[in-house]
Amino acid sequence: IGAFVKGAAYSLTALLAFSCGNSQQGGMPALSLAVMTVEPTSQELNSAYPATIKGQQDIEIRARVSGYITKLCVDEGAVVHKGQPLFLIDAVPYQKAVQAAEAAVEVAKTNVATTQLTVDSKTELHAQNIISDYDLQTAKNSLASAKAALAQAEAQLASACNDLSYTTITSPSDGVVGTIPFRVGSLVGTTTQEPLTVVSDINKMFVYFSMNEKQLLALTRQKDGSVNSMIGAMPEVQLQLADGTMYPAKGKIETLSGVIDLSTGAVQMRATFPNAQRLLRSGGTGTVLIPSVLDSALLIPQSATYEVQDKKFVYVLGDSSKVKNTEITVFPLDNGKQYVVTSGLKPGEQVVVEGVATLRDGMPIQPITPEQSAAKVQAMTQQMQQAAAAQK
Repeated sequence: IGAFVKGAAYSLTALLAFSCGNSQQGGMPALSLAVMTVEPTSQELNSAYPATIKGQQDIEIRARVSGYITKLCVDEGAVVHKGQPLFLIDAVPYQKAVQAAEAAVEVAKTNVATTQLTVDSKTELHAQNIISDYDLQTAKNSLASAKAALAQAEAQLASACNDLSYTTITSPSDGVVGTIPFRVGSLVGTTTQEPLTVVSDINKMFVYFSMNEKQLLALTRQKDGSVNSMIGAMPEVQLQLADGTMYPAKGKIETLSGVIDLSTGAVQMRATFPNAQRLLRSGGTGTVLIPSVLDSALLIPQSATYEVQDKKFVYVLGDSSKVKNTEITVFPLDNGKQYVVTSGLKPGEQVVVEGVATLRDGMPIQPITPEQSAAKVQAMTQQMQQAAAAQK
């Protein structure tokens, strides 16, 4: 019954008009409709844009060596710091590889020392003309080869040590740990497609939203036509969270994409919000509210307008209480409930704010105030509620 009453209340406007309007000579009674007088006022409008929230950087954590996970050092959602261990991979094979590389380095060092003794000895013999230049040069070449083998062994040792260090996977930055699809015993490696987890840096949050091409052009032309000037002049924006509450800190629009999406006709913009309390999380959603303060603005309800071929019209009350359809232009930004009229209306004119679909140009009406209209609707609603209760 409540839903029926609520729906019927708005459809009673015309019926109330006939019951309360004054009769015209030789015709139907005039509709009794609410009108408002437009007066200039200072107004702040908030334009709403659906948005997605992402961390300042979302870093995919991947394994740089292959092996079985032996330990999870953190849990999902944990706050971590740069360098903090996240996963441990079985290190035994890599420890053995390091030991083998260390042994190879020692062998290479021994070969270098032995070859150096040979070169020193042959150098003295050559000075005494006991051996030829060929024998001395051969010894020097052997020394150079031994030193190269030592350098190669040391490089292999460094590589083995790096692989061993990669068995402890650490966080590359401060942030929050995402989901962890792999558990202890899982085999991971450099070819694993899915990351081990994602660490999100959420000290600052990037909030992405889209603005269509017409809105972007309108905002740009308000300045000198420069996108950078437009961004610099943009006011601080607010973020409405998914539960309808307002995020306490304000953000700043910093960038917009250089390419308009052909599939949507929109350009993506990015606002940055501080996140000291870590209330915002990467992957969340919300609504960006862009304020626009207008002086001497003429505000009318959006329900008072109708469109014909992308042009907006209203009915203005004229002489003899007859309405006249009037074309208007509106500010490109609105709050979803009202329009700011930039041309087509003058201060002091009266606009019909209800029953627009029932009107025609030149039709006479019985003008009443919005308060009187609301009171009549409320009275009729109460009568319907009483009638519905009596039928039970």
